Amino acid sequence: MHINRTRADAMLLLVAFLWGTTFVAQKLGGEGVGPLAFIAVRFVAASLFLLPLALWEARRSTVPLQRADWLGAVGISLCLCTGAMLQQAAMVTTSATNAGFLTAVYMVLVPPVAFVLTRRRPRPLVLVAGGIALYGAWLLAGAQGSGAAWSRGDLMILLSDLIWAAHITLIAQCRGIGARPMLLSFTQCAVTAMVALPAALALQTPPLPALVTALPAILYAGIVSSGIAFTLQIVAQGHTPPAEAALIMCLESVFAAFTGALVLGEMLTLRAAVGAFLIMTGVVLVETSPLLLSLLARKGKAAPSV
Repeated sequence: MHINRTRADAMLLLVAFLWGTTFVAQKLGGEGVGPLAFIAVRFVAASLFLLPLALWEARRSTVPLQRADWLGAVGISLCLCTGAMLQQAAMVTTSATNAGFLTAVYMVLVPPVAFVLTRRRPRPLVLVAGGIALYGAWLLAGAQGSGAAWSRGDLMILLSDLIWAAHITLIAQCRGIGARPMLLSFTQCAVTAMVALPAALALQTPPLPALVTALPAILYAGIVSSGIAFTLQIVAQGHTPPAEAALIMCLESVFAAFTGALVLGEMLTLRAAVGAFLIMTGVVLVETSPLLLSLLARKGKAAPSV
């Protein structure tokens, strides 16, 4: 199927919806089985779903992968593994709504993380946007309490944002393996499953009734969010400019808030709503600043001399 920009944008909007609704699945499913068990079963399910697709893709592909491609896939996989574990552990002490909006902060962190990994210097406006987003995160942290203080879960989500920023940067850098989206999705899910499954069996084996109760939420997170959404993201990012892709994907925060309110009865206080707005403002500012600076430069050149 030919993928044009409109279709790619529609795919990214679907990705944002699937990721946003998954925060509720993580909250519901993780309560009875624990973070490690949830991650283990989630990514085993995702790996089994993606394996035949990766094999089908391999039979169609004519481009051989180099050693650097596999090293890149390992780095991307370790980022997914670490980020997913931190995010799931955070759901124990934060709400699905908070997690959705705080996760959007990773968009602000992509430029500085890219500088560390690629030496590409971030724009000065990114620092301003980062400050706005972090202040919004501080306000949002007061959603469940009387004072603005980050919970342990909030801090873990913010730490995972650094990992997600590295994840996105590495996907953009690893063009070879990025051209094999099914293989890359399968690899990162399989690596995560191989790390989480032994740890869950040793440290956090849930009782069978609790696992059965949580299974629908875990399968949704595994097959729909990890199996389908991550693959769609890799495919669509090859056809949509990075700024546009990031703006669409950050809508997962809105979907997380909507489903959190609908399913879990979570509501934002006025203070938290202002914080969420500031986070989104920071994200939009980071992603649209090149266009804003370009427009200002054009106006400056077009201004008549006095």
